[in-house]
Amino acid sequence: MAIIGELIKRTIDVTGYISGDPSPVKAQKKVLRDLLEKAKYTAFGKKYHFEAMLSEADPIPAFQQAVPVFDYDTLYAEWWHYLHEGHQNVTWPGGQRYFALSSGTTTNSKEIPVTDDMLDAIKRSGIQQIMSLRNFDLPGDFFEKQIMMLGSSTALTPNGEFLQGEISGISAANIPLWFRRFYKPGARIAATPSWEERVRKIAKYAPRWDIGSMTGIPSWSELLLKEIIRYNKADTIHDIWPNLQVYTSGGVAFEPYKKSFETLLAKPLIYMDTYLASEGYLATQKRPDTQSMALIVDNGVFFEFVPFTEENMDEHGCVRQDAQVLTLEDVQPNVQYVLLISTVAGAWRYMIGDTVMITDIERAEIIITGRTKHFLNVVGEQLSVHQMNAAMKKLAEQFDAEVLEFTVAAVRRGQDYINKWYLGTDKVLDAAAATSFLDRELAELNKNYKVARNKALKDVAVEIVPVDHFYQWSKATKKMGGQTKIPRVMKEEDFREFENFLAKLTHR
Repeated sequence: MAIIGELIKRTIDVTGYISGDPSPVKAQKKVLRDLLEKAKYTAFGKKYHFEAMLSEADPIPAFQQAVPVFDYDTLYAEWWHYLHEGHQNVTWPGGQRYFALSSGTTTNSKEIPVTDDMLDAIKRSGIQQIMSLRNFDLPGDFFEKQIMMLGSSTALTPNGEFLQGEISGISAANIPLWFRRFYKPGARIAATPSWEERVRKIAKYAPRWDIGSMTGIPSWSELLLKEIIRYNKADTIHDIWPNLQVYTSGGVAFEPYKKSFETLLAKPLIYMDTYLASEGYLATQKRPDTQSMALIVDNGVFFEFVPFTEENMDEHGCVRQDAQVLTLEDVQPNVQYVLLISTVAGAWRYMIGDTVMITDIERAEIIITGRTKHFLNVVGEQLSVHQMNAAMKKLAEQFDAEVLEFTVAAVRRGQDYINKWYLGTDKVLDAAAATSFLDRELAELNKNYKVARNKALKDVAVEIVPVDHFYQWSKATKKMGGQTKIPRVMKEEDFREFENFLAKLTHR
């Protein structure tokens, strides 16, 4: 084994042993106190009396009582719009150079402030992820290999005095000097604005690199690997990158992609999951015997949890101001929560839009179960993306098919509502059989869905399309690559536009 790699591995082992993992509850109390201390003289901190909160033995109750819950639109309208006008010390000390554009699962893009403190926090979280590799029994020479980071373009777009882009592009544009020798595809290729051109360049230069790990959203990572294999006339990616051992996923559940992903490999990979949102690096998988991710509890993000129940949410899918809000000290396992975060970028009690479930309280481990606005509940179905993924997994097993993408909407048929599904697979499936099976599985997984099927939800319809049709739609709507994800649930108007696009593809 390489001597340098062994030294790095031993350093990680020793450092991890010395530092250990912090107590999540204690770490979170310190994080909130640090946030309040740093922001107490901002306009936001003065309005909500952060300095007075700091005199409390435990500032959490005062913080929760004084500061309202914000969604993006409210926080932007009341506070963040001042940042675009050049004001500083608004919700966080100083100003910022960057705005992160949201990942594109919603129609209107959001512009999230990214401060230098947030960039530093993201770097520290990346180091935590590297430290956790000590738990995965990797050989010493792995730590000398290069890392393929498939994010959005690092060619950020000027917007007045600021630069904007997706958070993966902003982060990659600010990687530490010491890390650049490991980072691929490198600064020049990463700055290519076009996703397709970037993929072509990566495929061309891929044989020159010794890649040990790869990170990216599963759908785009798979497309990249296929293009590398095709371009270089190889059988598997290991013909090009024989030392590829780790794949780090993020953004969506990896499980639906796993079977097709593994057809591109000659040997097994270690899979890890991460939770990097436009608002910050929130969680990472730290051990091999789970698919859950540990919240990063000691690095500039304070987490709160709202039980995802009807009484806690308004008609727009936002948290009510009188909702029950919990901290890590009070959460229960296997309950769906809406996640709120307060961060070193000046987000305060901010509804990020994701729902999570605590799987291990002592380790503060979670799984992402869906999106608050990608939760299908038009006529009482109350279906989460987590339940949809579970049903899709069963369907794939039943019909021996890889359903890599899907989307659903509640649409009107006459005076009634039905659930209309599009499943992306390259295998010929009987749509009627798939419809019956999916309907039964969802009824088994969710009692509310079963009740709705006997009342307001009059029917279910499934259409099978080639998975490439989803990616062509992404391309046509300029939502391809980077952190972009196929929305699992659409509003009826957006769904009709999606259907119209598919109809044009079919009749070419």
